[in-house]
Amino acid sequence: MITQPTGRAVGPYDAAFLPRRQMALRAPERPVTAPVAKLGGEPVWLSEPTWPLDPRTGAPLVFIGQFPVPGDALRPACLFLHEEDIIMGGLDPEAGDGVLLVQPGGRIPPFAVIGPPGTHGRTLWRWGPGDTEIPVEWHIDLRPVPPEAERALERQAAWERGMRGEGPLIGDPVLPELRDYAGGAPCYPHHRAPVGPPWQFLFTIGDAGEADDDPYFLNFGYGYGYGFLSPDHLEGRFAWTCD
Repeated sequence: MITQPTGRAVGPYDAAFLPRRQMALRAPERPVTAPVAKLGGEPVWLSEPTWPLDPRTGAPLVFIGQFPVPGDALRPACLFLHEEDIIMGGLDPEAGDGVLLVQPGGRIPPFAVIGPPGTHGRTLWRWGPGDTEIPVEWHIDLRPVPPEAERALERQAAWERGMRGEGPLIGDPVLPELRDYAGGAPCYPHHRAPVGPPWQFLFTIGDAGEADDDPYFLNFGYGYGYGFLSPDHLEGRFAWTCD
């Protein structure tokens, strides 16, 4: 079950999609060819393939994963990031080194550079023996958030609203342990979103890759990556930030 639009969000601090769902990884039995939530593998194109390039180098971006766009239509938002010396692009949501593409029927962001037909880049990976890079693919199961984790996230979001002057100041929050989720009220390092209105929060994913048993490698400086949608849900933005 994916989240559904609330129709009430006016910017990236609101709960644009409810209910909140935690993202849990599951190894697929075979390559994933459906437009479902997943990390790694190959993009599941529902219209003409549009693989983005890094505007600075011209290199194809790395396919990170796809995330369902809430609503009745089956449309994934596909995330691509530039990666150089294990440093991820995407600090600036409109630099073109981090692109979130909605298909089918979505708009290509004006800053995105799309490669010619047949362009293909590499996919999400994890560390292997001898520092080799092993491609990975994971199903994402969207599960209900445990009540205790939901309370912690809501308290953190309320504390951040107070810090931004959008609500009453409350005591110090209990930092949430849940890092990867879709929908609900978002939480940000420094209580500020990396985009402004009218972009709507879609998902957040934490970095990983230091531990030998981590399922994939993403370098966000010990921080978090955030996906956003336009109010009509046809165009995406992505940026990461850290403490």
